[in-house]
Amino acid sequence: MDETMDLIQKAHEGDKAARDKLVIENMGLIWSIVRRFDRRGYEMEDLFQIGSIGLMKAVDHFDLSLGLKFSTYAVPMITGEIKRFMRDDGLIKVSRSLKELGVRVNAVRQELGGQLGRDPTVDEIAVSLGESREQVAASIGSSAEVESLYRPVNYNDEPGMCLIDRIPEENEAQEKLLNGIVLRELMEGLEKRDREIILRRYYDNQTQSQIAKDLNISQVQVSRLEKKILKSMREKFM
Repeated sequence: MDETMDLIQKAHEGDKAARDKLVIENMGLIWSIVRRFDRRGYEMEDLFQIGSIGLMKAVDHFDLSLGLKFSTYAVPMITGEIKRFMRDDGLIKVSRSLKELGVRVNAVRQELGGQLGRDPTVDEIAVSLGESREQVAASIGSSAEVESLYRPVNYNDEPGMCLIDRIPEENEAQEKLLNGIVLRELMEGLEKRDREIILRRYYDNQTQSQIAKDLNISQVQVSRLEKKILKSMREKFM
């Protein structure tokens, strides 16, 4: 068992020092993820703290029996924690005073709506609150924009998806390029038949039965070969 796995095991047993050491040793990993969310209206230090929570959750829930590299498991956990924070707080940073005004505007809008029998105008809300028309309009506009970005949408039958989840991150193209380079190197290291099986399964979306028929072997053999090849690729990647 390497040092990281040993520290995780100790953390699972309640060793706080081991848990803290894992956080310190993975600070670079947290920062690399935090930088993806630069220029989103958040302080990088705040996102780092949120990312640290994600890392600690990864430590607590990591299954040592899976044989995975810890960073492979930690990256999506850290990323998910930051995205959840943004989803709860709102992607667009709004001043505290404007947020508080937005709460008052919503309350007055409902009250006036009941009295008038229609939606009140911005001017009517502003007069009722003693605020400027511009401030009231800004509070309404900011809350509506955040709501629309985090409105639940159905995408390929994926539950819990929001519009913001469909907006590509700035580094997405670069990450795809790096992933492609790594995958190509792994594929080039395979034997001809092994490479053909992976290409057919994961690029041509062929079934194991189709591949077995073309290669003149049984479906069981294809299944065993596929598992063996994927295990080999995973070990090389780690």
